[in-house]
Amino acid sequence: MSSHFPSISRIAYEGPKSKNPLAFKHYNPDEVVEGKTMRDHLRFSIVYWHTMCGQGGDMFGAPTAIRPWDAGKSGIELAKARVPVFFEIAEKLGMPYYAFHDRDVAPHGQTLRESNEYLDTIVALLKEQQQRTGIKLLWGTAQLFVHPRFMHGAATSPSSEVFAFSAAQVKKALEVTHELGGEGYTFWGGREGYMTLWNTDMKRELDHLAKFLHMAVDYAKQIGFKGQFYIEPKPKEPTKHQYDSDAAACLNFLREYDLLPYFKLNLETNHATLAGHSMQHEMEVAGAAGALGSLDANTGDLLLGWDTDQFLTDASTATQMMLTTLKYGGLTTGGVNFDAKVRRESVDPEDLFYSHIGGMDTFARGLKNAAAIRADGRLGDFVKQRYSTWDTGLGASIEAGKESFSSLEAFALEKGEATQVPSGRQEFLENLVNEFI
Repeated sequence: MSSHFPSISRIAYEGPKSKNPLAFKHYNPDEVVEGKTMRDHLRFSIVYWHTMCGQGGDMFGAPTAIRPWDAGKSGIELAKARVPVFFEIAEKLGMPYYAFHDRDVAPHGQTLRESNEYLDTIVALLKEQQQRTGIKLLWGTAQLFVHPRFMHGAATSPSSEVFAFSAAQVKKALEVTHELGGEGYTFWGGREGYMTLWNTDMKRELDHLAKFLHMAVDYAKQIGFKGQFYIEPKPKEPTKHQYDSDAAACLNFLREYDLLPYFKLNLETNHATLAGHSMQHEMEVAGAAGALGSLDANTGDLLLGWDTDQFLTDASTATQMMLTTLKYGGLTTGGVNFDAKVRRESVDPEDLFYSHIGGMDTFARGLKNAAAIRADGRLGDFVKQRYSTWDTGLGASIEAGKESFSSLEAFALEKGEATQVPSGRQEFLENLVNEFI
């Protein structure tokens, strides 16, 4: 292990009464919840892009946090220097997984061939660190949104040459993800959308995007990559409208183009907020479709209208997320991936530890709360009772497909006014959940 943080040991679980800022208060990886350890339930993952590449810059200001391991380096030498530091952070936090974009771990070259060579150099270092630490790759992806060539999109670009370049970049990213034993591969279409419909052929762009994804599926089969493919929804920013705007839009697209058998959704809390939804809503939409795949763990500032990628520290939101996760059988190939960054004002390297510790503890609390709510049974029983008229008699007959408009009209004419539906008791249920939070 490298020694960029000599004063920080591996973070240990010390319990809720601990005052040690470099200890877990709630995340005990070996604690069993509903028959599985916290480690296996949460499948935590640390991201390369924010952790190693985030320097506190934003659209209004220059970087504020130039890390000591970055100083005086650039290009491939900088990329090499970051690898051992990243794994030191991940190892000391006890992270079982990590995730990366191709252009986060390795720089752009002057040509695609040079970019690929840079990536191969860093992949060799990543592989060494994975073998040393046992940390696995949750998923990889290609960064198809920063370079000027992608200003009009990647798979949805009006240029067939940009489409071809994008395909080549994803081909390489899939290969290295497979080489590193990645358990999945994510597509986030940051530029796959439009700024104005005056210059956009939406139908043609969506057709091209579908062709692109089918090519990815075909190539994965060709190289023997069996990891899960994910689509990550986001409604806007950087474009005015992105085609993968929310969970429902993604599912509609995947169904329309016969891609749903190959894809699940990688959902992010901050993206759900920008879409006007709660994260629990997005997770329920995906879960009901059998497409709940992985979670990007962060939150946004509700007073700000952009993607702030903050670490989630709200136990109520984490409880909602874990309730839905447990409801749909838990995470398998996906995980709780910390797509989050320290604040612009948090300039000390140690802040990378405080932030992840807080996020990991928050999700651990959410998991324990959710399990306790399920064991208590009152919430589940209330929902079941609310829909009880569908379990027998008329409701069961409707669900079985045995009724028609004509038969239901006959029932309504004979029955008269429908029986009053009991109170939804929203406030009662909110109080009930708060007992556990």
